[in-house]
Amino acid sequence: MEILIYGTINSVALVLMSLGFALVYGISRVPNFAHGALFVITAFITWSLLNTLGLNYFLSIVLAIIAIGVLGALIYQFVLIRVRGMAISEIIASYAIGLAILEGLRWGGFKGHSYRLPVFIEGSIIVGDVPVDYHRILTVVIGAALVAFIWLFTHYTRLGLALRGIAQDERASMMLGIDSDRMALVAMAGGAMLAGLAGILLLPLGNIVVESGYNVLTMAIAVCIIGGLGSWMGAVLAAFIIGFAQILSVVYLGAHYQMVVALLAIIFTLILRPSGLFGRQKELEERV
Repeated sequence: MEILIYGTINSVALVLMSLGFALVYGISRVPNFAHGALFVITAFITWSLLNTLGLNYFLSIVLAIIAIGVLGALIYQFVLIRVRGMAISEIIASYAIGLAILEGLRWGGFKGHSYRLPVFIEGSIIVGDVPVDYHRILTVVIGAALVAFIWLFTHYTRLGLALRGIAQDERASMMLGIDSDRMALVAMAGGAMLAGLAGILLLPLGNIVVESGYNVLTMAIAVCIIGGLGSWMGAVLAAFIIGFAQILSVVYLGAHYQMVVALLAIIFTLILRPSGLFGRQKELEERV
């Protein structure tokens, strides 16, 4: 029962970590290696608004998510748009931005264990003889609602259909009048906001530290590679595979094997099925 409950919680956490990365790559084909930095800095902005300016917690969260969405749009508009289509340059540029943000925070004194967000709901409940925090339960509920919202948004709204069109066939969509760069800008802003929301939901369970940014980026890449780059539903399935594998490794091997599981999953996926579970990038080569 403990494996089932905490495996589900861990899997939903991985879904939250990776959705923004999967969304940006799926639509713009730009790998946003600043994803982990956006995750951390949103929590830091929320902490600053809450503790420095004394704003309401909910208002601080809303303002932080809006700010990170604007930052994501600015990163694309002034940096990534200039290197879009050049794979290595995209990775270097986005990773450099993320590195500058994270190490800039560290250089500015952002370290130690004094930065922490309060949980949304105090207390815990016993589920099948297993104690579970209310905040973790709320995180699972919000994660499930977020996946459902994204699916409905991309299937039943004009903007969502335009985003899907660019993701499926960019040239055909542009012939129909859809602006590829504008959709990529929207995707980057939305992906940044998803990364920020994940940070606000997950970091109250621990401290806000710079290292979280690097860990989140690694996990997001692992989930997206296994699920298939460009497929956000594949990322959801991959998150559950890795999430339960990590919990099993904690139970039978030890907590320090969690990252090893993710890295091994990347290696085996690239060897056995380079396109991932739902990816299409290398289907021809695999068939041949």
